[in-house]
Formats: sequence, structure tokens, C-alpha cells
Amino acid sequence: MNVRAKKSLGQHFLTDVATAMRIADTIDTCPDIPVLEIGPGTGALTEHLLGKRRPLEVVELDTESIGYLNAHFPMLRDHIVEGDFLKMDLTRLFGGRPFVLTGNYPYNISSQIFFKLIDNRDRIPCCTGMIQKEVAERLCSGPGTKHYGILSVLLQAWYDTEYLFTVPPSVFNPPPKVDSAVVRFTRNAVTALGCDETLFRRVVKTAFNQRRKMMRGSLKPLLTALDTERGISASPERHAGFFGGTVLTQRPERLSVQDFVDLTNAIDAECRP
Repeated sequence: MNVRAKKSLGQHFLTDVATAMRIADTIDTCPDIPVLEIGPGTGALTEHLLGKRRPLEVVELDTESIGYLNAHFPMLRDHIVEGDFLKMDLTRLFGGRPFVLTGNYPYNISSQIFFKLIDNRDRIPCCTGMIQKEVAERLCSGPGTKHYGILSVLLQAWYDTEYLFTVPPSVFNPPPKVDSAVVRFTRNAVTALGCDETLFRRVVKTAFNQRRKMMRGSLKPLLTALDTERGISASPERHAGFFGGTVLTQRPERLSVQDFVDLTNAIDAECRP
């Protein structure tokens, strides 16, 4: 049976065996634990993951792809999860054991996948896979680079990130209009950031949403909102001294993960009743 690549699902099927083998091999440095593949499509990567002799589950939303996998990979029939990865309860997989996440990720939801990875970081010690090159550069870039952004900070707070290799459009059907890249994220030793982690995420997103501004401009509305949420009477002068700090004259791409942790603590303290 034929499987049509669906634009609505961000599908670009990998057709090159050598590339599929290279991606499968990226899990070899990850712990010897089960593997979850997102979006197996026609099984180009799945075939080589099965050769790793690890417990393997695949999650697929496309019914045509599921029919193809059932026909061509009978050993997978009890290990195909039909559904949307973004809506899955990951605690139900592999009896609650940690697992490796991998896949040729749908381009249209790759950022959402990595936000879910962060939320499940204690369950996923390693993540590998293929995404758009631009997204890969963003996730793996450090402070001071043009690609460094929200997901760079939030992901690197919990994972060591590696840009492994670039993949051309010619190895896909249909070919995407951009290059792709394979990445690997390995859980670091951080167990707690040392700040209010919900506020940390809020500070990072607020700062980068206006990344061309110095942070004293982009963060003023956040402090006003925190004052309101905490029942503090706001006034134009209340945070004048705080916004004179040196760090707030910088743009967000200059700050490291630790700088954002320190800034979160400073904002938290500044907005206490």
C-alpha cells in the first residue's frame, strides 16, 4: 500500500538508508533503556531501531502509516501507539520506566515536542532525532549567537545539546524546502535550577519575545503584572532602582542559563510585598 505524505501533518518521509542508519546509531550513546519513536511514517528509521534489540514503541497519528507499519513490520503490531504524542500521558509508557525519545520529527510540531521533553525531563534522559536545521541551530546555540532563544535557554537548563550532522532535502519524499539536521540531547546533572521554575520560564519567554529590546524595556510589563498578581500597589517609581541594573541594559541573547536563573531570583525578590 502507498502512504501519501500529508502537509497537514508535516510529513517528509526519509528514503535514504544510510541516513536512517546514522540516525538510529545516535541512540547508542544513550542509556540502554527502551525507545519511543515519534512519527515512524513508513518505517525507514524504525527498521534500524528494531535492530538495536531494545524495547521499542512507536507513536503515529496517520492511519495510512499505521496500516503500512502493520503490513510491513508485523513484530510492531502490539507496539504501535495510535495518537498524538503531544496529548500522550508518558507515564503510561514502558511501565513508567525511563526511555529514549527519537524520530524524524514532524517539522510543524518540533518545538512543541521539545517543550514536552522539558516537562518530562526526569523520564527522558536522552533525546535524538531529525528536525529543521534552523531549529537545530537554535536549540544547540549558546549565548551571543543569533540563533540563541527561548528554547535554547529552557532546553539547555536541563540537557547538554549536540548538533550532530546536516541532512539535505534530497533524502526525503517529498523533499522539504530547507536543510535538516540531527541532534542529541543528554540530561545533565541539574536537579533544580535554584529559582521559581515557573517564573524562570516566564522571564525567558518575556525577554525573548522582544529580543531586539534591552531587557529593562521588555521586562517592565512583567514586573507590573507580578505586582498585581501579588497584591502590591504599583507606581511608576517602584522599580526605578531595579531597572538601573547593568544586566537589564543587555539584550536577552547575551545571557547564559545561569544569568537567567539569577535574573529570575532578582525579579522574584523585587516583587515581594
